[in-house]
Amino acid sequence: MLQTTPASAPVPIPHAEGVNTEEFRAAMSRLAAGVVLVTAHDPDDGPRGEDVGMTATAFMSVSLDPPLVVVSLRNGSRMDDLLAEQPLWGVSVLSENQRHVAGRFAMKGRVSDRLLFEDIPYTRGEVCGSLLVLGALATLECRTEDRTVAGDHTLVIGRVLEAGLPSGDGGPLTYFRGRYRQLG
Repeated sequence: MLQTTPASAPVPIPHAEGVNTEEFRAAMSRLAAGVVLVTAHDPDDGPRGEDVGMTATAFMSVSLDPPLVVVSLRNGSRMDDLLAEQPLWGVSVLSENQRHVAGRFAMKGRVSDRLLFEDIPYTRGEVCGSLLVLGALATLECRTEDRTVAGDHTLVIGRVLEAGLPSGDGGPLTYFRGRYRQLG
């Protein structure tokens, strides 16, 4: 958590007494979360630009009117840097049979995103221009409304410009106790 004053830089607030990173991570791993693929198109990377993707479990709806969602991005990550410049992005709510997609875009030290998208069926969002995974339970096309630094992450609030339901088959992919899971 950070405190800010109008003319000063953020000042870190120390962990509460007795809470360490490992304990906090273990406690939060008991909270089941849906899994999404966040995507954006970087028009400045190469002659045709590049598509970027990131698996996220810290994603939720915030408001119905207007329709808003929030995603939490690690500060300094490729997606954080890109969404600081590119206001349009997409979200694919992954189904239980898309575990391979989630794992692929969650890998540390992974290959280029261009190769990661190579054999995944997708369409390009008409509004955001980002890749949206075919077979996802839902897709959203978003425009950044606000960004808030929260500790070592940035919360990106996006206005939903388009919502689609490409597939009603199967259940959601969830993440619980450090692993991808299926309901049931």
